[in-house]
Amino acid sequence: MTARGGAGVSAFAGVLDQPLTRYVPGSSPRSTVALLEKELGITTVGQLLDHAPRRYIRRGKIQALSELVAGERTSFVARVESSSTRRMRSDPRRSLTDVVVSDDTGASLKITFFNAYSAQKDLSVGSLALFTGKPEFYRGTLSMAGADYAPVDTPESLDRSPDGELLPIPVYPETAKLTTPRIAKVVHQVLLTADLDSLVDPLPSEVVVVEKLPPPGDAYRDLHRPDSVAAYESAQRRFRFQEAFVLQAELRRRRAEHASHPVDPRPVLADGILARFDAGLSFDLTRGQRKVGEQIAAELAGTAPMNRLLQGDVGSGKTVVALRAMLQVVDSGGQAAMLAPTEVLATQHHEKITRALGPLAMPGRLGGDEHATEVTLLTGSMGATARRKALLDIASGAAGIVVGTHALIQEAVQFADLGLAVVDEQHRFGVEQRDALRDKAGQSPHTLVMTATPIPRTVAMTVFGDLDVSTLRELPGGRRPIETHVVGLAEHGPAWERRVWELAAEHVVNGRQVYVVAPKIGDDAAVPSFTSLRESLETQEDEPEAATVTWLAELVAARPELRGACVRVLHGRQETQDKARTMAQFAEGDVDVLVSTTVVEVGVDVPNATLMVVVDPERFGISQLHQLRGRIGRGEHASTCLLVTRVAPDHPSRARLDAVAATTDGFELAEVDLRLRREGDILGASQSGGRSGLRWVGVLRDEALVARARTAAEAVVAEDPQLTNHPHLREAIARVLDEDREAFLERG
Repeated sequence: MTARGGAGVSAFAGVLDQPLTRYVPGSSPRSTVALLEKELGITTVGQLLDHAPRRYIRRGKIQALSELVAGERTSFVARVESSSTRRMRSDPRRSLTDVVVSDDTGASLKITFFNAYSAQKDLSVGSLALFTGKPEFYRGTLSMAGADYAPVDTPESLDRSPDGELLPIPVYPETAKLTTPRIAKVVHQVLLTADLDSLVDPLPSEVVVVEKLPPPGDAYRDLHRPDSVAAYESAQRRFRFQEAFVLQAELRRRRAEHASHPVDPRPVLADGILARFDAGLSFDLTRGQRKVGEQIAAELAGTAPMNRLLQGDVGSGKTVVALRAMLQVVDSGGQAAMLAPTEVLATQHHEKITRALGPLAMPGRLGGDEHATEVTLLTGSMGATARRKALLDIASGAAGIVVGTHALIQEAVQFADLGLAVVDEQHRFGVEQRDALRDKAGQSPHTLVMTATPIPRTVAMTVFGDLDVSTLRELPGGRRPIETHVVGLAEHGPAWERRVWELAAEHVVNGRQVYVVAPKIGDDAAVPSFTSLRESLETQEDEPEAATVTWLAELVAARPELRGACVRVLHGRQETQDKARTMAQFAEGDVDVLVSTTVVEVGVDVPNATLMVVVDPERFGISQLHQLRGRIGRGEHASTCLLVTRVAPDHPSRARLDAVAATTDGFELAEVDLRLRREGDILGASQSGGRSGLRWVGVLRDEALVARARTAAEAVVAEDPQLTNHPHLREAIARVLDEDREAFLERG
């Protein structure tokens, strides 16, 4: 089918935006089209062609079962005669599926699949499939341990090259009803009828030449019906680069647009509150803090709005860098706001900033400095009187620095002159929340986004391409290294459990304090009866239920080793006043052991705490464990983190725990986390696991490709900031980035 007109259509319009029903006649394919819409949301040609194969089965010539040779990899078409699944005797949690197949020669073969749910589902009795694998003799009989397979209709339906070689077979992401053969039929029909040669490349021609990319139409055909391995690899390379380039072009365009709206300059004053704060510092800034501080100071003094991401490992001193930036804005008569994800963290930030400023946070009060500014806290739980005063100070400009939670973005909050928005622990906020704080300024304020979860370089390039990224790698002087150990109760038993609590008692006796962290809160009315952690494992057929704060609090209180220790509980269901009181008592040293959930994950700073016991750590991610561990080692005393797990040594989660125990380098752990959990929906709200918001780009695999795409996009946007001369690229951006992801990019 030829497109109307002779100019062709953009690769992201025209043919690709047509409904599938236009190209798929007949009742059988139409039923698949209906399923594509119902189960995958696919309704257009472009959506179908972008539903790329997740892998390809590479084949040689087909052999008969009677001709198979032990030790030689081979391919054959056979029908399933029987299928059975059984539990492994050595490990009942694992299973074996035995599938017996036969072909027209009368020969048969047993293929054994390990933990293969898909094989149980796909290879039903009577079904025909193409298998590839290496047969071996086992107890005198030829069999196969595992095999690649693809269901087929008939042996004749397989695609072959002119010399009889089987072509690579695409295997698609499936659902229970939408199998690869059904999807492939519709794809084949679309490839035959849609005029893909009319597609116009959204990429600039000079970029296509440099990257040696095939045209879009050829790439789609080679992606779904390749005649060789080289063909589909070339198609994949085209779409990987195209996705990276389109994203980078939009990020650079937005950055250029953001910089085109001037803001009031906030220069450094020679004798302002910042200079007085620096003069009173009792410690030396690290080299990294000084360098990043100079970058931020220069940007605040300019008329282009700063848009910077500050990442640093736990304890690297990001708060001091942010405070110095806020003071520079206050010196110019403006206000700075810090948005924190929890009341505990907001309160601690407020107290820490107030304490660090001393007389500089006491305007108009006895002992206050003449340059002092008010540091105001605003949270949802504040009483009416305190809230009214805070709102008045913010609206009048009396509060130079405002620290708060989500309460800061409520409609009633009005700033006199918001010059800097600081967002702490940015991954804990939704797009709308960050957006709302920036909108309080009435114009684009300078923005400083902070995260203590180190971001691998490619993720930073991909997601935060419109931000300047600063990194703090050094730790301030006085920080002691933290020893981390995995305590496996399943293999070592009660003796190790006793040692955990003996160590806790030693820290308490020596005047130190202890965190005990559980993944769940629990029910005060239903604390289980137990005498040890290990007992709970022995009474479970499978993995034990997650440890709870209420359970652990009872356990710790009952341990003879900790008799006389002051034990308190902290979790998110408690009243705000109770949480604040408990944290204050712990910070003052009145509480020896704090049993809590991850409410202490970020921001809590108690230098005297030197031991952290995380129970059931396998229920946390690597970055979360690293954040939790960062609550200790904040003072002059040696610190230890124990990851007390009840799962077996071969449990998949043990790799995560071993990784955390092996290093305290958050950047190294971020790379490990990315490898183990994948990149997550890095363009959306989800930050780990699951399906990536990027269809093609793999942030581990494609770092070099993303860097090239970024360089190429920078050159294009530098010459044409609004992409006026690149209409097909603009269409590509509009089609690829839906509204939600555009919002994410806008507010990052």
